[in-house]
Amino acid sequence: MAYALHFAVTVLACWLTAQVLAAATWPGRSPRVAILCWQGVGLALGLSAMGVPIALGLAPYDLPTGSALLALADDLVHDTLPPGLGVLHLAGVGIGFGIGTMLLATTFRSILGTVRAQRRHRELLTLVARDDPAAPGALVLDHPCAAAYCLPGMRPRVVVSAGTLDLLDHAELAAVLAHERAHAQERHDLVLLPFTALCRALPWFGWVRAAHERVALLVELRADDKARQAHAEAPLAGALRRFAAAGNRVTPAGALGLGDRDLDLRVRRLLVAERPPRVLGATVLALTTTLAALPISLFLS
Repeated sequence: MAYALHFAVTVLACWLTAQVLAAATWPGRSPRVAILCWQGVGLALGLSAMGVPIALGLAPYDLPTGSALLALADDLVHDTLPPGLGVLHLAGVGIGFGIGTMLLATTFRSILGTVRAQRRHRELLTLVARDDPAAPGALVLDHPCAAAYCLPGMRPRVVVSAGTLDLLDHAELAAVLAHERAHAQERHDLVLLPFTALCRALPWFGWVRAAHERVALLVELRADDKARQAHAEAPLAGALRRFAAAGNRVTPAGALGLGDRDLDLRVRRLLVAERPPRVLGATVLALTTTLAALPISLFLS
C-alpha cells in the first residue's frame, strides 16, 4: 500500500508542479530549461498514472513495485499466487498496464498521423514548391497568404509563401528562416509529441491540455531565441509584427509555424532584454528531474 501512496503523491506533485510552471514568469526567460521541466513532469505523470493501480494490485506482496511484478510473473507461471491476492488485485495490475498500453497506443497513433500528414505535404511540395534565391535553403509556395513553417522529420523542410516574401524585408526573412531551422535542428515536434499523446489519452484533465499549450508556446520562444542569437531582436520582432497584422496565416497539419501563437507576447519579449534566471531554473529542473526519477526507481526496485 505504501508504494501506491508514493505513486499517488507523485501524481499530486505533478499537478502542483504543472500549476506552478504554468503560473510562473521565469519560463519565458529560459524556455529551454522550462521545456525540460515540463518533459520531466509529463514523464512522471505517465509512469505514476500506471503505477497507482499496479502498486495497489501488488500490495499483498509487500515488496517494491518492480520486485513485486517479477514475483507476480513467477507466481503466475507456477500457478502459486500468494494468499490475499485475488481478482481485484489482478484487475488493478491489469488497469495499470492498460493505462500504459493506452499511452503507448495514443503516442503511436499521434506519430503515425503526423508522419502521414508530413508525407502527404512533402509530396505536395515536390509538385508545387520552388526554390528562390530570395529564401536560400527554403522552398517557396506561390500563395498570397503569410506562411512560414518547418516541416520536421528525417528530411526537414523550411517553407515560406510568396506572400511572406512580399511581406518581409531581407533581414526579417533571414530571421524567420533561422527560427524555422531551429525547430528542425532541435526536433521540437518530438518535444510536443508526448504532450499531444497525454492530451488524447487523458482528455478529462484540463491542466494536461494547458500543459500542451504552454509547451507549444515554449518551443516557439526557444526558436525565437535561436533566431535572435543569429540575427538580433529587431528583425524577428518586425517579422512577427507583420505576421500579426497580416491576419490570414497558413500552417499545414504536422508542421510548426512561425505565426501560430502569441505573436504580441513574443514581440514584447524580444524587445525587453531579461537575463535568464539560471539559479531558479536549475533548482526547478533538479526538482522535476527528481520527480521523474521517483516512479522510475519504484518500477526498477
